[in-house]
Amino acid sequence: MRPHRDDSEDLGHDEPVYVISIVARMVGMHAQTLRQYERVGLVEPKRTRGNIRMYSRADVARLRLVQRLVSDLGVNLAGVEVILQMREKMQALEDELERLRRELQQHRDRHLPARGE
Repeated sequence: MRPHRDDSEDLGHDEPVYVISIVARMVGMHAQTLRQYERVGLVEPKRTRGNIRMYSRADVARLRLVQRLVSDLGVNLAGVEVILQMREKMQALEDELERLRRELQQHRDRHLPARGE
């Protein structure tokens, strides 16, 4: 018998799967706080055709980070926005660096003789 798996394991990290009431319980915030965070641009849940907010696992992780910054570190929402933007920029730069490393290695593999030849 196969162990029970959560269906969300089959979905991507960015797949919208949770409604606001579930996310509010998951992160320990009021739904109104989640709406405020959306208004100020800290999280952008997807919307269904019926205009219902749907959050992904990535959104939940982001909200937990926002909560940690605000509650544990005392960062205000403007500071949180700056921190989140800096994290995104750093991630983009790290991704670009990794891409360039792979490209350089491919170039080396094609054009340089193997060591010991």
